[in-house]
Amino acid sequence: MRIGYFLSCEEFGPRQLVQQAEWAERAGFEGLWISDHYHHWNDAQGQSAFVWSVIGALSARTALPVTTAVTCPTVRIHPAVVAQATATSAVLLSGRFTFGVGSGEALNEHILGDAWPPADIRLDMLEEAVAVIRELWGGENVTHSGTYYEVQNARIYTRPELPPPVYISAFGPKAAALAGRIGDGFVCTKPDAELVGIFRDGGGGTRPAQAGYKVCAGPDAAAARRTAHGLWANEQLPGELAQVLPTPRHFEQASTLVTEEMIGAALVCGNDVDAHVEQFRQYRDAGYDEVYINQIGPDQEAFFAFYAEQVLPQLRKL
Repeated sequence: MRIGYFLSCEEFGPRQLVQQAEWAERAGFEGLWISDHYHHWNDAQGQSAFVWSVIGALSARTALPVTTAVTCPTVRIHPAVVAQATATSAVLLSGRFTFGVGSGEALNEHILGDAWPPADIRLDMLEEAVAVIRELWGGENVTHSGTYYEVQNARIYTRPELPPPVYISAFGPKAAALAGRIGDGFVCTKPDAELVGIFRDGGGGTRPAQAGYKVCAGPDAAAARRTAHGLWANEQLPGELAQVLPTPRHFEQASTLVTEEMIGAALVCGNDVDAHVEQFRQYRDAGYDEVYINQIGPDQEAFFAFYAEQVLPQLRKL
């Protein structure tokens, strides 16, 4: 299994993200996830860096592979533009770039005033967008007139020798089936063996399945739980709220229903090595090939030291 680090563009500025990538590589992490949002989830997080600029900086400062987790290529940015951004990223990363995509959230995609479609239409848009992007990666002149997108005489000249793999994010069975049908891999944040199985049975086969999750490591478990609750209570919002709420303010309002106890029950807070290993084990047992771990809060350097010395050696034994 590949064990990587998950860079949070919502919580940290671009220079901090690059520094964390360097720490992650030195600590022994083997890859990077990086989020792609226009907004953060709440103002306590406080950042929203443009992912394509950060990826350019990462390409010059680390040798680790990078996956977007995930980009929505359907509403906020036209897929023809995303195709150019990803092709350039793939060139910079010299074969170390994976394009993770998903159907997105209203939080980030409503900003130009477009209507936010229902889930089934978003999946159809995603399928068409991926097809457009792959065609443009081929380097030919592309004209496309589809259900959702128009492209006229577009050609990408700066391209990698081989197109990057496209991994599809899924949190439900329909999206997992789409991932199996069109994806080069699968992306999720839940230790859900059923979803991984739908992906594999639907055509994914032995293609890679990636997952990511959050922890808040620290010597004081209660303090770590307070930090996690203050910054990422939105992680425990139920159902489709994360896909349909339009602003950070709405997420802050909804997150008042999430207690510290709920956060403590959902993710590991503190420095109990066995607890960190057990959280990882759930994702391994669900069938993932790659797992990316994110540390919540400002104690990043201490987290990397703790994982390098005490946790990663135990995870590798699994």
